[in-house]
Amino acid sequence: MTKDEMITMMAKNSGITKKQATEALTTFMSNVTGQLKRGKKVSFSGFGTFSVSKRKARKGRNPQTGATINIPATKVPVFKAGKHLKEAVKK
Repeated sequence: MTKDEMITMMAKNSGITKKQATEALTTFMSNVTGQLKRGKKVSFSGFGTFSVSKRKARKGRNPQTGATINIPATKVPVFKAGKHLKEAVKK
């Protein structure tokens, strides 16, 4: 599903315009992003939790040359599905 398809579905299901649905989705995504940038978790009971995970620096290999490279430490966004979401997907 693309962002545009999600906006269309949100507008249809909630009886609002596509413009309002776009604003709602954009606001949601920017708020989640903002909280993650601050190192905070965003949790929706039953749905799941967005958080930030820290990856340690490590050694890797360039597949084209075979040379060893250093991969720096970084932060990555993580989503852990909640119980209700996991159960809904199983069915």
